[in-house]
Amino acid sequence: MRRLGEVCECDRLPGYLSTHFSMNEPRLIVFSSLFPNATQPTAGLFIRERMFRVGKQLPLVVVSPKPWFPGQGLIRLFRPHYRPLPARTETQSGVEVIFPRFLAFPGMLRGLDSLFMALASYFTLRRLQARGFNFIDAHFAYPDGHAAQRLGRWLGMPVTVTLRGTEVPQSRNPALVPKLRQVFRNADKIITVSDSLRQLAYSLGLAEERGQVVGNGVDADRFTPVPKAEARQRFNLPAAAKVLITVGGLVERKGFHRVIACLPALLEKHPDLHYLIVGGPCPEGDMTQALKEQVGELGLRDRVHFLGSISPDDLKWPLSAADVFVLSTRNEGWANVILESMACGVPVVASDVGGNAEVVSCPELGAIVPFDDQAALSNALNAALSRQWDALAIRTYAEANSWNSRVSVLTDLFRQIHTR
Repeated sequence: MRRLGEVCECDRLPGYLSTHFSMNEPRLIVFSSLFPNATQPTAGLFIRERMFRVGKQLPLVVVSPKPWFPGQGLIRLFRPHYRPLPARTETQSGVEVIFPRFLAFPGMLRGLDSLFMALASYFTLRRLQARGFNFIDAHFAYPDGHAAQRLGRWLGMPVTVTLRGTEVPQSRNPALVPKLRQVFRNADKIITVSDSLRQLAYSLGLAEERGQVVGNGVDADRFTPVPKAEARQRFNLPAAAKVLITVGGLVERKGFHRVIACLPALLEKHPDLHYLIVGGPCPEGDMTQALKEQVGELGLRDRVHFLGSISPDDLKWPLSAADVFVLSTRNEGWANVILESMACGVPVVASDVGGNAEVVSCPELGAIVPFDDQAALSNALNAALSRQWDALAIRTYAEANSWNSRVSVLTDLFRQIHTR
């Protein structure tokens, strides 16, 4: 029989979490359907970046429910990239990641996604609860947060939900608004990555004392400037060129096509202009072919460079090769890549959505422009390409927004909720 206080091997966590943590601490179940895995290595990297840092302070495990329906495997015979399913479990950097399957028919019964997600995850969370995990930290209000607040009620665990930007379009859907309100009413705390998202939650009924902003941070050791000439040589760019860059999933929301539409006019003023596109398909979709067709129609094949997906460790190279980072996004919570660009000393031009203006907070860092205003975007890019920027000041600003400060706020918050 185990003595009181003795640690059983089943209570230990793998890898860097194998150190014994007090049972008086919150032991987190990170709950998010979007999370990197072997089949989708770039899905939800921003969640892993944040929460694995928390995991160095508090024990955690990840539960990432994946949509499934009978016959899904047959569809993948004809469409290999359709809803790829990872193994049931993975170990990432010593952290256990579990992928339950939940029933989700394409285009049907989507209003039941959160219920099916909760039902499919219930026994997984119950087993984790038996191992001492006692706190659910969900990401995205619907369906993940809605499922998590059910699971918290069923299992008697506190629940936090982090809003990351999908809530903006969902708030315009009459069928989803009641579910968002339910999440805001039932979760112990609503964490938002930007103040704009907190204000949205307040407008939908969140009590002011239960909302808290904890923005994303940046790893200034990973994202650090490298010599521009060396970076440009790596991508076969002229040393004296003007270079724009965008990083993100190749989907409509990110606005690559809006930047491409500005290039003909910009080339008249900057004839040595090049545009780097870093990214690939993601769970939202893939508009690679449409972008390449747009580039061809505008005669820009020698000026627009599709670099594909690049690992976070190597992203400093294309960022350092650029003069200006541009993000003409339709919707955003808090775009990590903005601070990552700044950490490489690169100014930013971004659309006025989500938390972008909270990051690009002064003219010395870049410019914020109205969304989908091509003239304003083109003018801002021209001004940014024509200006001499203080790369060191931009880098210093990014360093002041490191992950360390964010993680300490999160761990204190989890501990406060756990001890109530």
